[in-house]
Amino acid sequence: MRRYSVAVASALVWLCQGVTAFLPSPGTTGQRYEVQLPATIAPKESLEENINQDFWMSLQEINPIIKLGSEPKQKVINSFGLFCMAVSLAICPIWLMALQACEASYKVIGDDWDPNREFFDGLGKVWAKSFLTLTGSYPSFSGEVELLEKGPHNQPCLFVANHASWLDIPILCTCLDQVFKFVAKGELGNIPCIGHQLSGGQHILIDREDRRSQLRSFKQSIGWIKKGVPIMAFPEGKRSDDGRLLEFKGGLFAIAVKTGVPIVPITISHAHAVMPSNSLVPVQPGGGKLHVHVHGAIPSEGKTEEDLNRLVKDCFLETLPKYQHPAN
Repeated sequence: MRRYSVAVASALVWLCQGVTAFLPSPGTTGQRYEVQLPATIAPKESLEENINQDFWMSLQEINPIIKLGSEPKQKVINSFGLFCMAVSLAICPIWLMALQACEASYKVIGDDWDPNREFFDGLGKVWAKSFLTLTGSYPSFSGEVELLEKGPHNQPCLFVANHASWLDIPILCTCLDQVFKFVAKGELGNIPCIGHQLSGGQHILIDREDRRSQLRSFKQSIGWIKKGVPIMAFPEGKRSDDGRLLEFKGGLFAIAVKTGVPIVPITISHAHAVMPSNSLVPVQPGGGKLHVHVHGAIPSEGKTEEDLNRLVKDCFLETLPKYQHPAN
């Protein structure tokens, strides 16, 4: 009970103070106030320990109390999952109303005060931090975390991360303080709240089966980078069903080659163990398990897409737990 009381208090702090951290700086769109990243920074020894651990739970260990559908696409919910659903039902309406109020302000007074939708996206970051805090799943961090902070010391770049769980989205929204734009699959635009956040925040939705959509998303990504806004994408192109790193889809690193911006790889560990693909919600708390490692920036100038593909994959494999490595 005490742990959840602390979690509730922490979430309230995010709600009261978090939104103001994402207000655009007055008089400029290229610079923003620098805010210290609110993270639990893990020492190198903790990172090595995290890599060597396996938090995967079998179906018996998950102990589902609700099963939806049939194999192989069956989704399960256990007692912790019900708690997470209750948290979502409590905070998502507030999130949605805040998004709608912000969009209404754009219609009334225009969006010149928030040209990059930084404040709008900040509402989603407050939701992400609140959800992870309330569910005892706030991640720890290591590596070059200063690359995620706001401030003129950080230039436009291409952030890339491995993708093994739906939790990757709130985790990235939690750790990335500076304004950025997701490259996400178009179907996410139909999900309540998340779709509203992506479309209203002018993120880049792509249909990988449509060549014109791919070209349009490429141009949108370059457009945001020219405005000084980083891009965040998953090189695998889709979520891994078993948590293991997938082969990268082609085309993503062409953004970096075209614009000359560096690539910052981000490794997310154990998200699949906390919320596997056969669950609708997390099956266990992520505290002490979820970990984000920020690798050093990889210069793109003078490199091919194949070079960048190899370098990014090497970064992921360096800090991913062994059970998340490719099977072969």
